[in-house]
Amino acid sequence: MTTIDLAAAAYPCHQFTHWDEYEATLSAFVAAGVAGGARLLLLPEYASLELVSLLPEGVWNDVRAQRPLMQRFLPGMLDLHARLARQHGIYLVAASYPTEAAAGHYVNRAYFFSPDGTHQYQDKQLMTRFEAEEWGIEPGEGLQVFSTELGVLGINICYDSEFPHLAQAQAAAGMEVLLVPSFTGSAHGYTRVRVGAMARALEGQIYAVHAPFLADAGWTYAIETAVGAPAIYAPADPGSGDTPNTLPASGIVAEGGMNTPGWLHRTLDLAVTAEVRRDGHVLNARDRHAAAARASGPVGTVKL
Repeated sequence: MTTIDLAAAAYPCHQFTHWDEYEATLSAFVAAGVAGGARLLLLPEYASLELVSLLPEGVWNDVRAQRPLMQRFLPGMLDLHARLARQHGIYLVAASYPTEAAAGHYVNRAYFFSPDGTHQYQDKQLMTRFEAEEWGIEPGEGLQVFSTELGVLGINICYDSEFPHLAQAQAAAGMEVLLVPSFTGSAHGYTRVRVGAMARALEGQIYAVHAPFLADAGWTYAIETAVGAPAIYAPADPGSGDTPNTLPASGIVAEGGMNTPGWLHRTLDLAVTAEVRRDGHVLNARDRHAAAARASGPVGTVKL
């Protein structure tokens, strides 16, 4: 299979009073994504924090106190996503979750479900200042790539996409599509992740898929505001010789409206990016090794 039908979510935050409301809301949202023909759905970073609304109101603004209390919802969250993946026969990347990976140690974990309901996960590698300094979230387990019927996929959670070495290592391990779930509280943060994801698509000569959390949730310090637009990026490379392609000159395959909830659907042809890596107008994926070698020595200082 060389094509992949996928959808990136711009998922809006909700405030619930009962678990059943969460199940109904997420089930309907996933069903809408499937209705567009997607076999892979990507939900954003930390959209699971809407479950804070089911905690006692006294901890809505105490992010450290929320961490252990959120663990009570994790089994139900995993079960719900497994059921949705089986029901619709899809691959489903759940909204990342503040997971207690070891006693007293919390990571930001994105669970990736297969059509049979089983799951693996990718932990965030690099923490923002809020995560590390205020929330006490720590780096988790190392990088993965996921071999699926649709292709080889990788995940960079939000801030991770701003650091080239992570996606470069995944691309070297065969990654064809990079999934970037994000939670950014301002247009500045959204731009950083957007530019990072586009750069990772450029240098790896792969697709990158960006799914943002949307929120106006002043009721909890854990969320407050979240902004963004879903998008799919590709290397801006027209191909070479007898192999022209339709990759856009802008590097933007598709983009949703800013702060507009819903799904962004596209069918991606992995043969196109494979050919660009083999015989593109430029060969970024190959030449990253030469670039690394050129940068490995001392940097000279020259006075002008």
